Amino acid sequence: MYASTLPQASPAIASRQWAAGTHIGALVLALMTSWMSGVAGVVVAGTVYLVKRDDDAFAADHALEALNFNLSMFLYACVLGVTGLVLLGMTVLTLGIGAIVALPLGLLLVLGAVALAVLWLVCGIVAAVKAWNGETYRYPLTLRLIG
Repeated sequence: MYASTLPQASPAIASRQWAAGTHIGALVLALMTSWMSGVAGVVVAGTVYLVKRDDDAFAADHALEALNFNLSMFLYACVLGVTGLVLLGMTVLTLGIGAIVALPLGLLLVLGAVALAVLWLVCGIVAAVKAWNGETYRYPLTLRLIG
């Protein structure tokens, strides 16, 4: 028999709730603390991973995925922040002449930050829905740093 024709057992409802709760919890805590990407999601996902890693493979897999994604988003946000500081410094150090280059790059930087926030929000919601349906989900643009 081929593996694709074998019926897949759906994870238990408790596993799906923990997995979906990880993604939703990361989103809610990050939005409540005004951290648009990163640390708050890492705290929630890391906590769920530590609690569930030995008893529930499905929930632990989703928590690890959310942990890596939120950590990646935090690192991307840090890169955007440092880039913004460099552009500001370039403008100040050149007494404003650098603004000719910094202004268009700054606008691109703002667009990048908005795109990052939208990606983070949409992917978190999609991951929660997939987890609730008992499916696995891999976030895009995720650095698999912990694993």
